[in-house]
Amino acid sequence: MWNLYGPSEDKTYSTFAVVPLDGDEMPAIGGPIANTQAHVLDRGMRPVQVGVPGELHLGGAGLARGYHRRPDLTAERFVPDPFAAGARLYRTGDLARRRTGGELEFLGRIDQQVKIRGVRIKPAEVEVALLTLGLREVVVLVQLPDGAPRLVAYAVAGAGASVEAAVLRESLQRLLPRAMIPQSIVLLPGLPLTPNGKLDWSALARLAPAPEV
Repeated sequence: MWNLYGPSEDKTYSTFAVVPLDGDEMPAIGGPIANTQAHVLDRGMRPVQVGVPGELHLGGAGLARGYHRRPDLTAERFVPDPFAAGARLYRTGDLARRRTGGELEFLGRIDQQVKIRGVRIKPAEVEVALLTLGLREVVVLVQLPDGAPRLVAYAVAGAGASVEAAVLRESLQRLLPRAMIPQSIVLLPGLPLTPNGKLDWSALARLAPAPEV
């Protein structure tokens, strides 16, 4: 089975990977197709190290010219390519990282925000911080158990890693502002997926009931 990834701004399909039928990892999105470049960059447009999340940028022959009659949005999303003079890259807004073997792994969106107690928070930034603490997969979402929003993280430990929710919360205090610390961290053996490999949100709710704070 082939897993194809890409936005319409770069001819719909930009990367590909063969999904092993006996694999237990989240399917990778692989590497770029012919005449396409894929870079995982930090906010300074610098490549990040293997295993470190960053924003996925795409370039190459299939890149669109921009958005019709939207020069502001075009300038924001289609940026100069720091690796090729005169070329451009498309900022996908997707969070990704490179695995040890070089394949790209899709981690979610980086431009989704929620407001909790007046503070705007990007759950993806909390997910990135948790991924640096020995976790393989993380989903951070907002729950409203009593009408008041709170952050809850559902996490899967990396292979051979031994982690505890209390220790993770303590470690996060050195990485994130207090408002971004999840009030609860639920450790799971694996995140529930739909048949096509996407996160099954309804199954997650059934699998991991609202934790106590």
